[in-house]
Amino acid sequence: MTTLLIKNASLVNEDQIFQSDLLIRDGKIAQIAPSIETAADRTIDATGKYLLPGMIDDQVHFREPGLTAKGTIASESKSAIAGGITSYMEMPNVNPQTTNLEALEAKYTRAAEVSYANYAFYLGATNDNIDEIRKLDKNQACGVKVFMGASTGNMLVNDKETLARIFAESPVLIATHCEDTPMIAELEAQYKAKYGDDVPMREHANIRSREACYKSSSMAVELAKTHGTKLHVLHLTTKEEMALFEPAPTLAELAKKQITAEACVHHLFFNADDYETLGSQIKCNPSVKEKSDQQALLQAVKDGLIDIIATDHAPHTWQEKQNSYFSAPSGVPLVQHALLSCLEFYHQGIFSLELVVQKTSHAPALRYELDRRGFIREGYWADLVLVDLAKPYTVTPDNTFYQCAWTPFEGYQFGSTVEMTILNGEVAFENGQHSEQRFAKRLDFDRQ
Repeated sequence: MTTLLIKNASLVNEDQIFQSDLLIRDGKIAQIAPSIETAADRTIDATGKYLLPGMIDDQVHFREPGLTAKGTIASESKSAIAGGITSYMEMPNVNPQTTNLEALEAKYTRAAEVSYANYAFYLGATNDNIDEIRKLDKNQACGVKVFMGASTGNMLVNDKETLARIFAESPVLIATHCEDTPMIAELEAQYKAKYGDDVPMREHANIRSREACYKSSSMAVELAKTHGTKLHVLHLTTKEEMALFEPAPTLAELAKKQITAEACVHHLFFNADDYETLGSQIKCNPSVKEKSDQQALLQAVKDGLIDIIATDHAPHTWQEKQNSYFSAPSGVPLVQHALLSCLEFYHQGIFSLELVVQKTSHAPALRYELDRRGFIREGYWADLVLVDLAKPYTVTPDNTFYQCAWTPFEGYQFGSTVEMTILNGEVAFENGQHSEQRFAKRLDFDRQ
């Protein structure tokens, strides 16, 4: 462990922006003050730059084990660090699926060997693993993932009695993927009858329909209200779904919420018009929908109906994505450009910097009850990202780290640059280069 002194930074934390120095010692934030003159192993002059708590991404698919042609824990966490994401929570639809405690701990063991960012994993629900869910220690996993709609990995939980038991008995937060599979299957058949295999990608917005999303999301909310469940509804996409949630504009209000909502960066950044140029590159489940939905999501973030912004990072190979509609898999690589995407909304005057930090760092730390993460506070782990809001960054193949080697942002010029990512008090990424060392830790929870 080293000591690191950051001078003259503009700190963005807990609804404030203020100029300050910050001292890191033994992996944690030791002091925050207007002027710190203590000797340190390294001193960084951050004049003109902004220091944010690292983004905590509560929804990623890093494809290991079993799907490592698409990505690995190492490759995708390395990409995350380059984008200012310091902690991630990874999903269970891998091979073998993470649906028992042995598979869960195997992923933790693997991440300890190869991950570049802090890590936690979900236990996946199935129609027949309620006993494994009951055995889960509340500090062992970030949550239980329930696919209430079929998506990549075929982990659909569609038995109503099973869903009721999971919602009633899960010892930890439940995170749901909400789409009604029978409604989608019927629409797929209709579009296949009309177009054959050559369904235009633009129709993905209609096939993975708003009605299918609302039907499933409303069921999840009703189940949570019935059973008193801690529910987090992932990757919402429609303006209609916003009516299901209560606003929590402040962190104090968020801490009291039983049911929380999330939007993902691609649903905020893209809309159905973008299928024309990007096609299958933005094919994902649930689908990118209309511009009116995009605008409703952005407003919901501002109003506090959407509590967390995440990625649903889900890489596939370029070759897989070149297939026709029914064969091209759903999923988008996003972790390297997620925080930059959120900062674009600051540049456009839509979000404040304080709001970006609340939705990407503070809120996930609070919702998942992380131990000393997600805030710039003395005594907390020093997971930080230094950004230059005045330095544009153009996405090219040469500066993209995903194993799949493509991104829907290729050629886009962001208004900000991630200059440095600090993980557990160590510089993990700086000026486009990764440290040769890894500093990641297993995420701890503070759940009583």
